[in-house]
Amino acid sequence: MTKKFSVLTIIFLSIISSVSVAQNPIIQTKFTADPAPMVYKDTVYLYTTHDENNAGPGMGKFLMKDWLLYTSTDMVNWTDHGVVASLKDFTWGRQDNGAWAHQCIERNGKFYLYCAVQGSGIGVLVADSPYGPFKDPIGKRLVDTDHLWNDIDPSVFIDNDGQAYLYWGNPSLWYVKLNEDMISYAGEVTKIPNIGKEKGQTTEDAYHYQEGPWTYKRNGHYYLAYASTCCPEGIGYAMSNSAIGPWEYKGYIMKPNAKSSGNHPGIIDYKGKSYVFGFNFRLNFMLTEQHHERRSVCVEELKYNTDGTIPELPWWSETGVEQIENLDPYKRTEAETINWADGINTEKDIKTGQLFASNNRAGAYIKVRGVDFGEGAKTFEARMVAITAGSLEIRIDNQAGDLLGTLNVKSPNWETISSKIKAVKGKHDLYLIFKGGSFNLDWWKMKTK
Repeated sequence: MTKKFSVLTIIFLSIISSVSVAQNPIIQTKFTADPAPMVYKDTVYLYTTHDENNAGPGMGKFLMKDWLLYTSTDMVNWTDHGVVASLKDFTWGRQDNGAWAHQCIERNGKFYLYCAVQGSGIGVLVADSPYGPFKDPIGKRLVDTDHLWNDIDPSVFIDNDGQAYLYWGNPSLWYVKLNEDMISYAGEVTKIPNIGKEKGQTTEDAYHYQEGPWTYKRNGHYYLAYASTCCPEGIGYAMSNSAIGPWEYKGYIMKPNAKSSGNHPGIIDYKGKSYVFGFNFRLNFMLTEQHHERRSVCVEELKYNTDGTIPELPWWSETGVEQIENLDPYKRTEAETINWADGINTEKDIKTGQLFASNNRAGAYIKVRGVDFGEGAKTFEARMVAITAGSLEIRIDNQAGDLLGTLNVKSPNWETISSKIKAVKGKHDLYLIFKGGSFNLDWWKMKTK
């Protein structure tokens, strides 16, 4: 078993180690953008686009070939599920580049993933699980228009009466009513007037719709959030009494910031709180002062006023959001469940499809936030394989925190290794330090015996 790492990846993750540990961006092992969160049962499914490491340099130099999936139940530890769809799934579209923004929605036990294939139109994939596999049920683009290069950023919404709507577009905004099968539509494609113009504003004003619509309904109000102005882009929003408008501009959810040329909102309610997702370029600018289209997904808690309007948020913080439930270490935890990573890659075994975490240097680590040890663990076990012999240190609270124990990994074959650890009680952040050697970690678990 061999591993190859690009120079960029190694530099990228080494630079992260030089900054304080934060939570925004919420993914550090890859460049991610265009967040599309979906709440299904007890879990947040976060679908993202993926900026390749060698994208750019320069504005608009996107390089995007697939879509990724992450999940969380506590909003701070995110589990990587790898590539959930790619351009190869749309045989009718371009294959070299252009896996742009998307959104997934569930209906009648099936999951529909609407994706923009830049320059080829908007397609739809269907799966029986939010994890996929997703398949193209129609073998062609879903919406047939004469402005394919502008057919990007699909957002899908199902109203209480069962009518589904698909919204999309840059620089104009369109919608169409979807049929119940979610893979065809009825009626005409309709263009929505530029948000803000009903108040006398022009497209040069600071409030206009740009791209990235996100449509939802909450407490009887219809919301249309979107990337507004360009460039840089902020997040604006409008409200309506109907899924088809008219839409009234209400203000900024987040004002534009010179640190980020673009934006793309995704908004959910989850476990009694509301959240807005978007992205910045923080990880890119840790690497270089030069702009590359290499973005990183962020999240902030969102509030609502009593009349349904949204108070403006400051720019993406580095601290992110609060953890809403502790992590149980006595259940198997995938190594790709990460709050913050330094020197870590998440990879997939080509033969088995198994995802795992690997280190690209000694001293790499995974931080898992808010682990509840309860009355105390006595054993730590993990499934590991050595490329070269090494050791995994189990520490708490910080990289140099209390050492609970060490696992030595030597075998070139996957095996479950266990070790007695120093007793610790209560809630702590857990650090898994790849102390030496080169090896892969599949999962870990604590035991009380």
